[in-house]
Formats: sequence, C-alpha cells, structure tokens
Amino acid sequence: MENKNCFHCGLSIVIEEKIVFDEKEFCCNGCKTVYEIFSLNDLTCYYDFEKSPGATPQDINGKYDFLDNESIVAKLLEFQEESTAIVSLSIPHIHCSSCIWILENLQRLQKGINTSQVNFPEKKVRINYNPENVSLKNIVHLLSSIGYEPYISLENYETGKSNIDRSLTYKLGVAFFCFGNIMLLSFPEYFEVKEFWLDNYRPFFRWLIFALSLPSFLYSASGYYVSAIKSIKSKMLNIDIPIALGIVVMFIRSTFDIVMDYGSGFFDSLTGLIFFMLLGKMFQIKTYSFLSFERDFKSYFPIAITKINQDATEESIPVYEIEKGNRLLIRNQELIPVDGILISDKAEIDYSFVTGEAVPITKKSGDKVFAGGKQIGKVIEMEVLHSVSQSYLTQLWSNDVFQKKVEQKHKTITDSISRYFTPILLLIAFAGFGYWIFFDANTAFNVFTAVLIVACPCALALTAPFTMGNMLRIFGNKHFYLKNALVIEQLAKVDTIVFDKTGTITTNSKSNISYEGKILDDTNLSMLKSVLRASNHPLSRMLYDFLPEAKRLQLDAFEEITGKGIQAVAGGVSIQMGSANFIGEKGQSEMQQTSVHIRIGEEYFGKYIFNNQYREGLSELFDKLSSQYQLKVLSGDNEGERSLLETILPKGTEMIFNQKPEQKLEFIKALQDQGKNVMMVGDGLNDAGALAQSNVGISISENVNVFSPACDAILDAKEFKKLHYFLKLSQKSISTIKMSFTLSLLYNVVGLSFAITGNLLPLVAAIIMPLSTITIVSFVTIMSNYYSRKIK
Repeated sequence: MENKNCFHCGLSIVIEEKIVFDEKEFCCNGCKTVYEIFSLNDLTCYYDFEKSPGATPQDINGKYDFLDNESIVAKLLEFQEESTAIVSLSIPHIHCSSCIWILENLQRLQKGINTSQVNFPEKKVRINYNPENVSLKNIVHLLSSIGYEPYISLENYETGKSNIDRSLTYKLGVAFFCFGNIMLLSFPEYFEVKEFWLDNYRPFFRWLIFALSLPSFLYSASGYYVSAIKSIKSKMLNIDIPIALGIVVMFIRSTFDIVMDYGSGFFDSLTGLIFFMLLGKMFQIKTYSFLSFERDFKSYFPIAITKINQDATEESIPVYEIEKGNRLLIRNQELIPVDGILISDKAEIDYSFVTGEAVPITKKSGDKVFAGGKQIGKVIEMEVLHSVSQSYLTQLWSNDVFQKKVEQKHKTITDSISRYFTPILLLIAFAGFGYWIFFDANTAFNVFTAVLIVACPCALALTAPFTMGNMLRIFGNKHFYLKNALVIEQLAKVDTIVFDKTGTITTNSKSNISYEGKILDDTNLSMLKSVLRASNHPLSRMLYDFLPEAKRLQLDAFEEITGKGIQAVAGGVSIQMGSANFIGEKGQSEMQQTSVHIRIGEEYFGKYIFNNQYREGLSELFDKLSSQYQLKVLSGDNEGERSLLETILPKGTEMIFNQKPEQKLEFIKALQDQGKNVMMVGDGLNDAGALAQSNVGISISENVNVFSPACDAILDAKEFKKLHYFLKLSQKSISTIKMSFTLSLLYNVVGLSFAITGNLLPLVAAIIMPLSTITIVSFVTIMSNYYSRKIK
C-alpha cells in the first residue's frame, strides 16, 4: 500500500485514509483544520520556513476547564490589569523557525492578543493580551488547535521550577557505558594476544563490540543526525553535517571490517568520539547556563527602596532584601520592585515598562499593584506580597521596546566565518580522502574522519559570547551593571562623553545648603518636608535630608514638572518649589548659584542655596578621560558654578548651562550628526531622552529607586571615579576577542594540517575538539580577569 506524508505534520498517511484539501494531503481532520486556519488568516508562509513543521493537534475537550477559575488564572499570570494581562506558557513542541514565526503572529489568529514573544532556548512564549476580549482558556485552546499545546502545572508556577531536559545526560551516560566496555573488550586486539583468543572467541567478541556500539551510534549520536538532516533540508550547512558524516563513515567502515574479517574496526574510536563530543557539548551548555545564571543574579539593579519600620521610622534597603509583609514607601517616578497591596488611598501607576502603554492606571486602597509599575504623583505606601524577582526586573530592563538597534560586529564576523566553514571543511576532507585512497585505504578513512572531527568552529563561535559574558560578570562585581553584552562593544567605540551636572558629577549626599528669606515656622517646614518626601530629584533628596524632622502631612495633590519644579497641595494650602520662573518670581536673580525657591499659598518665602559638592576623584577622572575623549558638561542649572568648574575640569571641556531635557537630547543628536560616538552619563531623571538618544546611556544610581529603561548601564555612584577604568576594560575586551579569534583559527589550521597528513587518529581528534573549547574559554577568562586586575 502506497504511503505519503501529511503536508502539515509530516507523518506518513495511508493513501486510502488521506484527506485532500486545497490540493494538499493530510493525515487527519486536525491537520487539515490547522492548515485551514493558517490559510484563512494568510499565514501559509508558516510552511515556507520548514517542510511539515506542525504537530497533529490533540483532543483537549474539557482538559483546561480549570482556567475558568479566576484565582487559578491569577497564579499563572505575570501581570494583570483591566485591559492588559501577560502570561508565559511553556510550549514543548517549539522546534524550528516556523514555530517561532507562527507563535509570534498569534495576534493575527485571535482578536485580543496584543503581542507574543518566543524564548526559543526555554521553549516558552510570552503573550500580552486583553482579558476583556479574550480569556486565557481561549488562548490555550487556540494554541492546542494549531498543534502547540502548552504545558501547564500550577506546582511549577508556584515553585518557579520548570521541566529540565535531561536527554543529553542520558545520551552521555549511554555513550560512556558503550565506550568503556568496548575499550575493555578490545584489549586482546590491542596487545595481539594469540592462541586462546585467536582460536576461540575473537569473532564472538568482535560481534559483541558491534552490538555494544549500536546504542551509542543510534541513540547517543542521534542529535547530530537530526541536526544535519534539518540543516540539509533548510539548505544551510551547519557544523553537525561533517560530524554526522564522520560518525556514519566510521560505523560503515568498521562494520565492513568485521563482516569481511579484515579486523575489529574502529568501534572503540567511534564510541570514544561520540562520548567526548557529547562531553564537550555538556561542558559548553553548563558554562553557558553558569554565565546566564551569573547574569540574572548579578544584573539586579543597584537600587534601594524605602522600608517603613514598625516604629514608623524609614530606612533605605537594597531591593533584594525586601521580604513578604514589608511595608514600602514609593516616591514619585520610583519603580515598584515587587507585587504588593496598595495601602494608601489612591495611586497613579504607569506600567509602560511592562506593557509599552504609557497611560497611567488609577488604583485605590486594597488593590494589587504589580512589579514594574512606576509611581506618578504623591508618595504612596504598599505591603509586599512576594520578594523581588531579579530575573523579572532584568526582563523589564531588556524589553525590546527599549533596545537600540546596533550591528554586532563580532557576531557578523563569526556568522560569516561559520557560513563558509562547513563547505570548505567538507572539500578538504574529500580531497584528503581522494589523495590517500591511492596509497593506503586505512589512512584514507582515518584522514577523512579526523579532518571532519578536528576542525570545529565551536571555539570560534564561543569567543565573543564567553568574553562578553565574563566581562559582564566582572563589571557587575564592580557595581557597573550593563543591560547586555552589546553595550561592551559600544563602550569600546565611544569618542565623546557628555556629563549631566546635578546628581551626576555632583553628589546628593554632600552639599552646603543655606537659606535666604522669611522665617519658616514648624507648619511650613512640615509642608516642605512632606512635599520633598515624595520627590526623587537630587536637589529634593538633599534638601529633604537637610531639613529638620517634622510632622508628616497628607498630600492632597502632587505634581513634579521635569526641569522646572514641584507643585503640591497639603491641607488645602498650595506649595510650589523650584526655579524662580516656575514659581512666578522672575525678578529674583539666580546668577552664580544653584537654588530652590519656595512659595507657600500666595506668599513667596525665599530660597535654599546649594553650594554643590563635586564627586570624589572628579578632577582626576576628567584628566584621564581628556587624553582620549572629548568631554562636555550639560546642566539644567544656571552658570553660577562655571568659574568653579573651570578650575576643577581640564581646559577645553565644553560646558553648557540652562539646558531643558529636550535641549539635552538635541545636543546629543547634533554630536551624532557630526559622526561622534556619544556616551551620556546622567541621573536618569531629567536625562531619559538624552540617555535614549546616545550610543551608550549610563545612569548614576545613588541609593534611590529610579529606573530608566532608556539607559544601557547603571553605575553605582560610589564607583563613579572608575569610569575611565570601565571604558579601558571594554577596549581590552575587544582586544581579547581578536586574540581569541586568532588562537581559534590557528588551532584549526594546525589541527587540519596534522589530520590531512594522516598523523591524527579520529579518537585523538575527538578528544582535542572539546579541549579546544576548554582552551578558548580558559583563555578569554584568564585574559579578561588579568586585564581587570592590571588596568589602573
């Protein structure tokens, strides 16, 4: 009976049971229905990425009825508001580019789904949807109907555990068992033991060795065959093709030797080869996951949150010390780092970091607020439901919405080399075999296999990721937190550095503050202190710390206008604080001083004058930077401190004052139009636009929970004087990558020259291959650690 394959899932179908639709053949109505869904929604290019990529949809009637229970759904969701909910679902069937494409186009299949993003290594899809238009149950049914049934386990969601794929461990175990036993059984052949062995048991042991090689050949090495076949089908040659070819050739040659009684074959080398290659793969995966873990753990933001103690005192604690049941104080523009219950009567929360929508959501007392929201307006209090999730905060920071589209030079180089690597390797292998076959068949097969195994672009491909990964860890340990590895490459290209003044080159903690004006009584001081308590601006924080303790008042209204000042209402009385122009006192002279003017009700009281304290080591840092970079200082303040700055900073440092946030952005843009690679260093409050526009945006963090997705890096204020060190270390990272590229190419040239001359056995090649990976990883780790200690 003739067999054909299903157009959707690729399973063989009996010709009599086939279902024909649109001139295509399907194995069942489920596959036909999926094709119909794709066809009706103009999604048939799903089949262009890979032939028969789908899976037969399973019957799930009643299986997901538990998703009608809102309390269960709430446990599964990462985020939930009136018109937006976000869920991450595990999809075991994700396996190719077609899967990614269809799962990232779910919004075309179902109204109410806004966006969907696939995490291919973890086989997860993160779906942002509108719960008013579509339920989670509908989404799960949709996924199941197109062959991507999700795996949902409440236990996994509550404990944070996920299914671990142990298939590589099992394959490695089988390969080791086969390799070890075949080596033992091959000893008589190695030592050429005659008489007893020769006369009685040699044929039996040879066939026993053959049988023991089968699990290793068929099961342990199966990943290489599958990858090679998929690569050939997609018309792209990957490194698994020569490896799979080498294994198959060795197996056929060895079987032929035993059948024809020419010898015992190369089954010891074959199983050893598979074992050592899987060992290399295991090492690679473990090292990657280690770096990934370090990245998640070390990438927490160096931000603090204000905790309210039981005695009503306030203390600043790191976000990772937050515990369930803590009471937190959230100021204007502060990030909510954890899920919690709102205690204050009302709050305006901006969830744009999570959803991309910048419309604030009004919450009332008792409502749940989610991590990732940003408080807008007066100060609020909340009670913590869960401790902080570092990976969740990192995910917010790495949201695609805020990514800068920059070409990765080293990734491009690696991709280019890898593209030509396999065809050249196959050409060398066949040329070597063709040459040696006329002299010695044994050597010809050895040369062919050794060439295919020893030359591997793995070390080449690992060079950049491991160097960058190790540097991310080194930077993190020194309190310089980068959004991703690409930032290191961008830091190395910088030629112009622009600094904000207030809160960046000046410190929040030290300032000589004096007051000029009418006397402020206790009621007025209480009003000022209560208003300043809600603000995160560097001058507000300094002034708040400077003012004496006073009774806290409830604010009826609060608004902070970027670059101008604050207006609030407390007990029916209006309070304005900020520049003279902002509070309506244009006659006040602001030259030669940084000041905050005060108006309470209709009465102008006076101003607080700030004699800024500049950061420790500022002059030395600018001296070091000036030799290699163009330096510029932008400030929203007046020119009051120009003369002082001219004595501190190197000659030629451009200083521009009275800059509004939009003017800072235009200044950066103008520099980029001149071909400059610009790094902006700011406090993340008034500089968000400039940070986003710059090639590299660094936000200085000083014990304040301010989070700007626009920045590429966050620098702990205590490490400000090390900025030159970090820039130099970034340049050395690129040098390390170049050295590692050279080392890797040299390894391949030397390895191939030994292999093609017949001086390298396949087993030795299999041992050398993972050793090359270990060598490269060790080299980049040692070099990056060496530079991190050597650079001053």
